[in-house]
Amino acid sequence: MSEFKILGISGSLRRASFNTAALRAAAELAPEGVTVTIYEGLGEIPPYDDDIRTGAGYPAPVEAFRSAVRAADAVIFATPEYNYSVSGVLKNAIDWASRPPEPSFDGKAVSIMGATQGMLGTARAQYDLRKMCVFLNAYALNKPEVMISGAGSKFDGEGRLTDETSRKLIADQVVALRAWALQLRK
Repeated sequence: MSEFKILGISGSLRRASFNTAALRAAAELAPEGVTVTIYEGLGEIPPYDDDIRTGAGYPAPVEAFRSAVRAADAVIFATPEYNYSVSGVLKNAIDWASRPPEPSFDGKAVSIMGATQGMLGTARAQYDLRKMCVFLNAYALNKPEVMISGAGSKFDGEGRLTDETSRKLIADQVVALRAWALQLRK
């Protein structure tokens, strides 16, 4: 069987992002035969403007993002929670990727996780992202949910996830996402 490719998309641009660190944990904990690659170019994507898309076409950073999503077997979103929802940079990238032709997330298996200093572990942002998946025709994995609250105490100074419960949930989510994506292909 060929390598199963998961694209990790962090909704945070911070160098010390807990969400990007959670994706690094997913890559570390992925089982044999599964690769998690973290998308690094979200900050290069310009603000969504349909006049640009319909006039000059997709800017190069947008096309790179769209291509990366299409090439992946599945996607893991790691979303912070800003103002009770997803970050603007993540919403912007999703807006670009959702446009024709070939909307990038169409039919794609996705999972959602999030880490925050707050007590709800990005629950509201994850709910909003699930609603977006309906429009995207992306198939969001229901469980296991990964909501890392009090993130400052669950990652060490180098950004490594040290909380064993969160590590197990992430490992289980990667396995479940692969199974979900393969089930959807049938």
